[in-house]
Amino acid sequence: MIFYPEDFIRMAVALLIGGIIGAERERQKKAVGLRTLILISVGSAIFTIISFRMSELWGGEPSRIAAQIVSGIGFLGAGVILEERGRVVGLTTAATIWLTAALGMAVGAGEYILAVGGTGISIIVLLLFTRLEEHLNISSEGRLYRITTKTSWDKFKEIKSLIKDHHITIDSHKQEKDEKEMVCTFETYGQTKHHDKLVQKLMADKEIKELWF
Repeated sequence: MIFYPEDFIRMAVALLIGGIIGAERERQKKAVGLRTLILISVGSAIFTIISFRMSELWGGEPSRIAAQIVSGIGFLGAGVILEERGRVVGLTTAATIWLTAALGMAVGAGEYILAVGGTGISIIVLLLFTRLEEHLNISSEGRLYRITTKTSWDKFKEIKSLIKDHHITIDSHKQEKDEKEMVCTFETYGQTKHHDKLVQKLMADKEIKELWF
């Protein structure tokens, strides 16, 4: 198999693209950061180069290897999606892995303009759209709260009102109680910053013995 000088250029561009996106994820302290996204981008580019080279030498359809890249990246992305204390986290990171692989494939196919344009759009989404969500107050998440406190109907109503006062919607709730303690569970949905303020308020309540969220 012949190795062309342009292959080095393609791998270098793939490294640069993976590095740009990876640096942003690293700055946000995400599980998938600089090195991982560089490897994904460069690896996708190499697989794409190989697929075209094999097609030229021995015939066949180059899209077969490309399809396997998409499948493999799907498994890798699924590995970073987790349920953490009633919340699903890692969706943006999984989407970033998927996009970085696509950009690496574009570079491997020699579509530099497409790859650079896609990189620019991804950076805009990851950086500017986060601030836009905060400005428009549309960034929200579901969160499960489990609160242990003294057995008191008035205390339950107080906690319920406190959640609503922080502009958080209660989807469902239940209470488990005995003679001394009561465990209140709330499935909620609201803006992240409102959740954070609620947690601070609940943690400052001395009557709450245990808080899980």
